[in-house]
Amino acid sequence: MTSHRVFFDAMASRCEVRLTVEDEPSAKQLAQLAIDEVHRIEAKYSRYRPGSVVSQISARAGLDWVECDDETLALLAFADQLFEQSAGLFDITSGVLRRAWNFRQPALPRADVLRNLCALIGWRSVQRDGRRVRLPTAGMELDFGGFGKEYAADRAAHILIAQGVRNGYVNLAGDIHVMGPQGDQQPWLIGIQDPRQADRLVASIPIASGALATSGDYERFFELDGHRYCHILHPQSGQPVSHWRSVSVLAPSAIVAGSYSSIAMLQQAQGREFLEDSGLVYLAIDHLGAMHRKDGVG
Repeated sequence: MTSHRVFFDAMASRCEVRLTVEDEPSAKQLAQLAIDEVHRIEAKYSRYRPGSVVSQISARAGLDWVECDDETLALLAFADQLFEQSAGLFDITSGVLRRAWNFRQPALPRADVLRNLCALIGWRSVQRDGRRVRLPTAGMELDFGGFGKEYAADRAAHILIAQGVRNGYVNLAGDIHVMGPQGDQQPWLIGIQDPRQADRLVASIPIASGALATSGDYERFFELDGHRYCHILHPQSGQPVSHWRSVSVLAPSAIVAGSYSSIAMLQQAQGREFLEDSGLVYLAIDHLGAMHRKDGVG
């Protein structure tokens, strides 16, 4: 059996399914099942799709309740867990801050604009009653962007595993779920990008199963007066975080890996203690370029 790569676009990113199977037609047929699942999740939960679940909930903020299916309720429960775990830093109502920040041009938002948007942030105020959810204040939003791509990677991988795939991975723009080792049983060697040089790797992580996700200040940002402003925004101040250049985490699932890397970024200097307490393999690069790591990173 040989390794086959199938590329596709989803969630505004270049993505890949890599499978070790008998032939290319089989790889493409199997990969399409995973791709369809990724596109399903994007259509259902993207804040950029007017018909998505989160768009419908946000559109009815301050007005009506919205009834949710089991999948959505499970994701809301997960969001609640992350909120508690992070002491309120991982808040899926904080997506409103994108109204203030445009990372395509170097300009800072006005203080009053940030203050007004921060007043709309607050997961604890979201009302949930059985299968129904409601945002109590007009202008509030839900945003699954903090774990949506990772959730899609996990779901796509689970579909492939159910089809008997045992060697390969799903890679959604760096959020990777590995279903099993290469055909020769060697682990896949996944590179970690240098957050300051896109064409350079700072380390590699051998993965035979599990998932890897990275959060960083280099995906969307601008620089102004010698300071870098990235897209990861603190829900209480509305300001970009600045302590870590990147945090990569290896976990059993992509949604856990991505959540932990995001929480560490949001916790800033305290993020390393959080990662240590998790017991997970990680590689973090701080604002000075120093590396901090735990087990399994080469």
